[in-house]
Amino acid sequence: MSYVIVHTFPGGTEEQYQAALAAVHPGLDQLPPGQLLHYAGPSAAGWTIVAVHDSKESWETFRDETLLPVFESGIEGSFAGPPDEIAFQPATELSA
Repeated sequence: MSYVIVHTFPGGTEEQYQAALAAVHPGLDQLPPGQLLHYAGPSAAGWTIVAVHDSKESWETFRDETLLPVFESGIEGSFAGPPDEIAFQPATELSA
């Protein structure tokens, strides 16, 4: 079952997002293992990222082995602080 993560960075910008993306994703137009979808854009609060993983476990692996260590070591030009986070396992999955 998929697992959805929504991160909102208050006051975040596209430039900060691009710096973070370059540091934590495996390459241009590539998703980390287990990530199925990735959406990002400006929102009323700043910058919002929505990622869908194939499971909660793949999200936790990416978070614990890549995302947190890289953010904790610092990413030049990236977001100033941690995001507001919503995470959930969807009760319904529909696709076209």
